[in-house]
Amino acid sequence: MENKNVSWGYSLRRATAGDAPAIRQIISAVNNNPLGLDWQRFVIATDGQGRLVGCGQVKPHRDGSLELASIAVQPEWRGRGIARAIIEQLLQGYSGRLYLTCRAELGPLYEKFGFELVPLDEMPPYFRRLRRAVTLFNKLFRRADRLLVMRRN
Repeated sequence: MENKNVSWGYSLRRATAGDAPAIRQIISAVNNNPLGLDWQRFVIATDGQGRLVGCGQVKPHRDGSLELASIAVQPEWRGRGIARAIIEQLLQGYSGRLYLTCRAELGPLYEKFGFELVPLDEMPPYFRRLRRAVTLFNKLFRRADRLLVMRRN
């Protein structure tokens, strides 16, 4: 699978083992959750020289749920449709229910892909625990950030 977007100077492909360090680096640089990064699940975007400029994965959880996760694009490459292309590529491989977590301001982006807010009582255990932990963290440190849990059927 290789998908080139020549007009914006990037192409998409499945990650290889050699991409693992760059995936960890971009996830760290954009402050995404660094847990559960398995290069085998990633779709990546690379520039003309083969450098990673964006990535994303579908991550399984112990409770059986699947999460669209680790969507990251280097700041200087944003606004070129890379995140959208990665998300579309990942969604093509999953016709069942997918969850995601995001900051509240990103909710409208994911709604365009058919994701909707999930009430707390309908969340799988992993997402319920995560939402409660983030809410507690935000209260303790007086942060206004709000975590959304969304799903796509």
